[in-house]
Amino acid sequence: MSDQPQRHVAKGSAWLWALVCLAAGAVQAASLAWPPQAWAWPATSPGAPSGLWQVVSLAVLVLALLRAQRVGQAAWRGWLFAWSWLACTFSWLFVSMHTYGGLADWMAVLAVLALAGGMALFYAGAACAMAILAPRSRGGQVLLFAALWTMAELARGSWFTGLPWGAGGYAQADTMSGLAPWVGVYGMGALAAMLAYALAIAVHWLPLPFLGATPHGLARLSRPSFATRWLNRAVALALVALLVGLQWNHRWQDAALAETSSTGDLNVWLLQGNIAQNEKFETGTGVAQALAWYPQQIADAQAAVKRRAANAPQLVVAPETAIPMLPQQLSADAFWRPFLRHIADQPEAQPEQSMAVLVGLPLGAFETGYTNSAWGITSETAGRAMGLIADAPDGSYLQPGGGNYPGAGFYRYSKHHLVPFGEFIPPWFRWFTDLMHIPLGDFARGATVQPPWALAGQRVAPNICYEDLFGEELAASFRVSEEAPTVLVNLSNIAWFGDMSATDQHLQISRLRAMELGRPMLRATNTGATAVIDHRGTVTHLLPRTTQGRLEAQTQGRSGLTPFAQWAGTFGLWPAWALCGGVLLMALLAKLLRYTLASAKPRRG
Repeated sequence: MSDQPQRHVAKGSAWLWALVCLAAGAVQAASLAWPPQAWAWPATSPGAPSGLWQVVSLAVLVLALLRAQRVGQAAWRGWLFAWSWLACTFSWLFVSMHTYGGLADWMAVLAVLALAGGMALFYAGAACAMAILAPRSRGGQVLLFAALWTMAELARGSWFTGLPWGAGGYAQADTMSGLAPWVGVYGMGALAAMLAYALAIAVHWLPLPFLGATPHGLARLSRPSFATRWLNRAVALALVALLVGLQWNHRWQDAALAETSSTGDLNVWLLQGNIAQNEKFETGTGVAQALAWYPQQIADAQAAVKRRAANAPQLVVAPETAIPMLPQQLSADAFWRPFLRHIADQPEAQPEQSMAVLVGLPLGAFETGYTNSAWGITSETAGRAMGLIADAPDGSYLQPGGGNYPGAGFYRYSKHHLVPFGEFIPPWFRWFTDLMHIPLGDFARGATVQPPWALAGQRVAPNICYEDLFGEELAASFRVSEEAPTVLVNLSNIAWFGDMSATDQHLQISRLRAMELGRPMLRATNTGATAVIDHRGTVTHLLPRTTQGRLEAQTQGRSGLTPFAQWAGTFGLWPAWALCGGVLLMALLAKLLRYTLASAKPRRG
């Protein structure tokens, strides 16, 4: 009989699996911060993560790998899944490149797809390695898949400046919150990958003729041998223990936070200017609005402090580039004197009862380089600066000296992890940035570890834009417990990406950092999400997005170290690399041993 019908079935199922992988990748993206009500599914909430659907969508990919007939087909399916996942996750980049950058719509779409396609190669490599090295035991397959998938996540988050935005572990922010201060977002993603593979193994023997005749590919290795049965049972027991343990998430979190303690309350005002991105750097519109609205909020804070109001802030935070011009570009009399006077003119009181301001602004000069920075200004340093301005009426004080502004003693934080194409231009890509009408440039980097700002009995550590995406870099400030920050502050401007999923995704990222490090995270943004997150990752206060206003809240600083802060602060991500590399090495040795034994068998006939 001719095998032509079977070939048609196989070809048809291959195309169907490709579509399934693309759809599953889109669900993986949605699971990070579920879209609005139009996408309402069971076990979802708009803007919130869905750990269930993250595991289910990844399990669909595993099914596709189990039924792959060739190594290349497995790699292709892994790439399709990751391409769809990352393209949907980064879809908001279209807004920054097309709406605000002036890039042609087709070029902006192509750029997003190309970025996602390049990063998807990490996951294609993981799927390829899985197809080649899959051990005979199901338990071994579970461990190897989790290790390879996590290595792909680590590589995406670390290599070529790193962009771990949308890592699968963020979808587990609620489901595995108790494990975050122990293993971090990559550990959560690895555990989710184990659950996904186990789920796929449980269902892949079901007859699905429209997706391919009988299970083949990796599935043919899924029957456990007697020699490996112990590993299968051990992995199964571990997964059952994980599922049961997730029912007591709060107890895991309590145990991780046992060595931390309160450092007292901090009253804060977080400002959200809601200045349109296409006007933000325009002198007659956005700049004028910023230079009027933010000082007015500080004046209101000063008034609250003077009358000792219950809501009087100890810290006022204005977002990234809230002051959208260099200090030396602003008039000392028209702007700096009244701005600083609002901070300096406070009633005599204990330092803990006075108001301080943390404000984002660019600093530097052409000769010394520019930085995306934040100034921390107290009543004392504001008064000192006013005196220096009086001594230099020509404005010379406002000129940077040696890359800093001498004399007044403002606290300064400068962004370390710069955004590719936004704050530095990678080699050979100048042609691309020249196509966009965005104020791009090569900024100077701040130090990886910068001292926190001592304020009101707290140690306040700012981070700017997507720096809170890199938990291992924030953890580097926790190497010495007595010097570790007690409060984290993120200053952002997500207006570049419109009112899209980036806002919700970034909120989940900040929640994970709060959980991992056991610290509150304050978020002051231009358009949202301006929020207060406590040390358990719970959003306690949230300002409506795309509105102008201030968030008045109280948070509680924390001291002490979580397990994640201890190991990530000391070793970075190397322990995760080592564990995954160890599993990969064992799989390689097992594959080599099988090959050697097979070659040593005498041939019959």
